[in-house]
Amino acid sequence: MAKTRLFSSNPGVISLDSNDFWRENGGGGWATAIVVLLLLSWRLLRAFSRRRAPLSGDPKSMPTPTTPSSTTNPSLGISNIISDADLRDLITSLEGKLKDKERWEDVIDKKNEHVSYNAKCCRPKDGPLKYLSVTIFERCSTELLRDFYMDNEYRKVWDKTLIKHDQLQVDETSGTEFGRMIKKFPLLTPREYLLAWRVWEGKVKAFYCYVRDYEHPSVPRQRKYVRVGFFRSGWRIRKIPGRDACEITMVHQEDAGLNVEMAKLAFAKGIWNYVCKMNNALREYTPRIRSRSISVATLLRLIQKVPPMLEADAEISQQGLSESAGSRTYGRQAVRNVSGKELSRSPSKKWMANGLLLLGGIVCLSRGRSGLGTQLAMACILKKLMKHGPASGQVETNRVAKG
Repeated sequence: MAKTRLFSSNPGVISLDSNDFWRENGGGGWATAIVVLLLLSWRLLRAFSRRRAPLSGDPKSMPTPTTPSSTTNPSLGISNIISDADLRDLITSLEGKLKDKERWEDVIDKKNEHVSYNAKCCRPKDGPLKYLSVTIFERCSTELLRDFYMDNEYRKVWDKTLIKHDQLQVDETSGTEFGRMIKKFPLLTPREYLLAWRVWEGKVKAFYCYVRDYEHPSVPRQRKYVRVGFFRSGWRIRKIPGRDACEITMVHQEDAGLNVEMAKLAFAKGIWNYVCKMNNALREYTPRIRSRSISVATLLRLIQKVPPMLEADAEISQQGLSESAGSRTYGRQAVRNVSGKELSRSPSKKWMANGLLLLGGIVCLSRGRSGLGTQLAMACILKKLMKHGPASGQVETNRVAKG
C-alpha cells in the first residue's frame, strides 16, 4: 500500500498495519460507514463500466496488455531479469534526481531519540506515484539493518500485513531471488506480489537492493488476490560518518489498484506508527533470531560486489553524505522543488475554491470526532470535484495530512 506502500521492505514493500491504517474514534462511526458505502459503490460502478466498454468497440482494436515476462527474452534466462544497469539507475534515483518538470513534494518528517523518518513523493508522467524516503536508525550497524530488512521469517512476526511469503526460485549465477508475498490491508482484497530482487555490497559497507515485479510461470493468477502488476523499488543502507547510526534510503513505485489520493493520505497518516513499530522490532532482533533465518543465510550466499565501474558513483554518493552529515533538519518545512526554491502559492480561483471546500469539510468534521475514514473521503471528494493538476493536488493533500 503506498504504504503506500514508500515502506515495509520485504524486500521493499511499503505497508501499514491495519491498526495504523484505520483508527476510528467514538463520534465518527456513522460517517465512516457512509464513506465506505460511497467508495464501494463508486468502485463497483467503475468496474461495471470498464467491463462493458470493450463491447462497444472492435475487439481487434483493443490494446493487448503486456507483462514483464512477455518482454523478457526467454533465451536469456532469468539471470538478466535484474542487471548491473538496474543498479546504476538505482544509485542515480537514490540521489533524488528527477526528469524535467517533475518535483518532489514533502509528505512527512518526524523523529524521536531512536529513529528519524523523512519522505517525499512526486507524480511521474509515465507511472504511479514515486516515493523517496530516508530512515535513520541510531546505534545500529549496516550489516544488522541489512539482515533485518531481508529476514522474511522474522518480518511475519512483527509485520501483521504480511500473511504469506514463499521463495520461488534462486539464480546462483546472478544472485537473483524470486518470491511471492500476500499482504492484507483493511477493507481491501489481499494483494499478491511476485517479485525478483538482488543485493550488492560496496567497498565501504554500503548495501544496495533492487526489486521489481516478475510474472513467475509457477504461480497462476487467482481471483481471491489482486496481482500487483507494476512494482519498482530499491534501497541503499550505509553508515552515517561520525555517528553511531546508519540510514536506509528507499525509492519506491507500485500500482496496487488503489485511489491515488486515498493511498497518499493513508500513507501520511500511518507510516510513522509503522516506522516506530519497525524500530521496536529491530531492537528485538537478537543474534539467535538472525542466525536461524533461512532468508539471511540465502542472502549471505548470493550477495555480490558492486561492479568496479559503478564504485566511483557509489563513492561520490558517500562523499555527499559526509558533507551533509549533521546538517539535516526535521519538522515541518515549506514545500520546495528540486532546486530548493519555495513553490509559488499565489491566490487563484482554484485556491479559493479549494479553500471553500476545505472550510466546508472542517465544518462537517467538527460535528463529531473525525476518523481516518472520513478524512480519506474528504481527500477523494476534493480530488473528484476539483480535478486539479498533479502539483496542486499533492500540495493540498499534504496540507490535509499535516493538519
